[in-house]
Amino acid sequence: METSSRRSMIRAAMKAPYLARDEEMELAIQWKENRDQQALHKITTAHMRLVISMASKFRHFGLSMSDLIQEGHVGLLEAAARFEPDREVRFSTYATWWIRASMQDYILRNWSIVRGGTSSAQKALFFNLRRLRAKLQSGTENLSNTDLYRQVALALGVNEADVAIMDARLSGADTSLNAPVMEDSGSSDRMSLLPSDAPLPDEVVTEAIDGERRTKWLSGALTALNPRELKIIRERRLREDGATLESLGERLGISKERVRQIESRALEKLRAALVDGNPEMAATA
Repeated sequence: METSSRRSMIRAAMKAPYLARDEEMELAIQWKENRDQQALHKITTAHMRLVISMASKFRHFGLSMSDLIQEGHVGLLEAAARFEPDREVRFSTYATWWIRASMQDYILRNWSIVRGGTSSAQKALFFNLRRLRAKLQSGTENLSNTDLYRQVALALGVNEADVAIMDARLSGADTSLNAPVMEDSGSSDRMSLLPSDAPLPDEVVTEAIDGERRTKWLSGALTALNPRELKIIRERRLREDGATLESLGERLGISKERVRQIESRALEKLRAALVDGNPEMAATA
């Protein structure tokens, strides 16, 4: 279905009449000043063959021609929106840049799952490395990768290291993390080779032992508190949604300042009980 749709689009573009310079300028002015939709349709339809021609130059990146043409059409509409007839430049000349930019941006976003080519130097490498490599290797002299990277870097004004990195990216396709490391079905997948952020087994065990020890220490220290102090500490410190001083004061029939004083005294008693009852805790504090 995609192929038939593309063919219909190409046939329609080929049938569209060419525009003379004066006619092109008149349509651009009508759209610019009056937002004449018919003028916009005529000028974009007449230049769809330019979009199709440019899309064919990018087909070796392995993306759908229909998608490339669609992105090129977006660039064509952008050119129409920004075109200034007063500059007396042919619309086709101006639109070429926007069509190419739209297609290149689409290719960079969809060629690989890894985003690349974010800087101007990387974009130049992405779209010109294969062409320059083929041109340099077509000569009679056999170039090593080092010489090849040096000449490409010189031609594009980039670093040799960037050329090497981009060449490696372009020479390999995306690989699923679920793919096996080896060809045999019993091999582990690539996901298993990624470093894990989870704690190590000895860290998990240590944390569990320390947690049990701290819980035991706290349970023993809490016996040093009287019932009101224990209630305030439990409500204020040992619950995820700790009660406010005001709400506790209302429930206990005292002021919030008095609750704060009791809490402060209870915390001091807890610290003393923890240190007195657990010398090893004092050594690590």
